Amino acid sequence: MARSIGFNLLQVLFVVALAPLVAGVLSRLKEIVQSRRGPSVFQPYRDLRKLFNKDEVVSEQASWIFRVTPHVVFVAPIFVATLIPVLTSYPLFFAFMGDMLGGGFVLALGGFFATLAAVDTANPYGPMGASRTRMVGFLAEPVFMIVFFTVSFVAGSTIPYIVQQHWVTPLSNFFAPSHVLLVIAFVMLILAEAGRIPVDNPTGHFELAMIDESKSLEYSGTGMALMKWGGQMKLLVLMCILLNVLVTPWGLASDKSTLEVLLAGPLVLFKIGLFLLVLVVIESSLSKLRLFRVSEFLGAAFVTSVVAMITGLLNF
Repeated sequence: MARSIGFNLLQVLFVVALAPLVAGVLSRLKEIVQSRRGPSVFQPYRDLRKLFNKDEVVSEQASWIFRVTPHVVFVAPIFVATLIPVLTSYPLFFAFMGDMLGGGFVLALGGFFATLAAVDTANPYGPMGASRTRMVGFLAEPVFMIVFFTVSFVAGSTIPYIVQQHWVTPLSNFFAPSHVLLVIAFVMLILAEAGRIPVDNPTGHFELAMIDESKSLEYSGTGMALMKWGGQMKLLVLMCILLNVLVTPWGLASDKSTLEVLLAGPLVLFKIGLFLLVLVVIESSLSKLRLFRVSEFLGAAFVTSVVAMITGLLNF
């Protein structure tokens, strides 16, 4: 039990420590594709250090929700990291505390508090972005549920470790139409939940156009650092669910030895690096959708997930 808890903590450390690096690599790759010099891959670490050293300014209109929200946004991905296979292919101590649907609800809880905090300060731009964020969340949450229901139909469970074993054995399950459609729908979901192009522009700071960034508009200092770090961890956790559970569930530690768990880290980073290249291609090939077109994008994701569920039920 002690070893299992230790590996769980190691998974959490992996997510917490490397989430800013993943965000930095993604930003750097986009700059290279756009023929710009861009910042270093370690710039997110420098930004976090700078923010933690700054004073925090809180509006007099803000309630306890505004002060608590950064901690909720920061902790939610950490909790999910204890439920999913990040470095190991076998269940750890907290693996059966919640399934994939429960993990989605935990991540949604962080987004819900962030939306409340955006409205809490009475800034006119915060509620504007919060309403847009809730619109995207309202359209994305059914896709979450259908994807996880499809997983339960196909794999017989929504526990991430059990789902991962289903895709590994036999290999024919990996190329089933329901699985391919499921992966496509989940990638579209990641783009929406992480505020990436074509749903939102993470580098845009125009108040009238921003969606995801508007939730942290009123934060400064430590609060802003926790919001940024939590968003980076959320993206990494969603990548781990996609890559380690649905797409490439190979390369994880299968033996309960510390050395094998440590060696799984570079393999997971390699898979994440390949997926970052896919994200760069998507974001460099598409432009940000207008607000009324976001519903069409998420509607397409919903239809894709429903078709995946139907094909899974019909055993195609």
